[in-house]
Amino acid sequence: MEPSEFKLNQKGIKAVLPSLEAEIMEYMWEIKEGTAGEVFEYLKKKHPEIRRSTVSILMNRLCEKGLLTRRMDRGRGGIRYIYTITTTREEFERKVVEKIIDSLLANFREATYAYLAKKIKK
Repeated sequence: MEPSEFKLNQKGIKAVLPSLEAEIMEYMWEIKEGTAGEVFEYLKKKHPEIRRSTVSILMNRLCEKGLLTRRMDRGRGGIRYIYTITTTREEFERKVVEKIIDSLLANFREATYAYLAKKIKK
């Protein structure tokens, strides 16, 4: 996943992912593998207005971003998709930090070096 924007006023992964996608990833990092139905049941406690179709759409977007994969499973209820994380939270955070630092260095090299040197001395 290549973050394309960084929201300075948000904390944690909400700085690089939309709010609901971030909540889905937080839960998926806990459970490692699950269905959209399971994630929907988890999210509706906090967001009673959320629709199951919204959760499916967001999970598919997370697949497009490379944060989840999905596979088809056939059961008594028919076909369902099982979603699995592709990266740990730690790997994701490391990639985000690398991308942001690389971007700062490419665009504001001297200021970035000066700031990092000042922070390291503390």
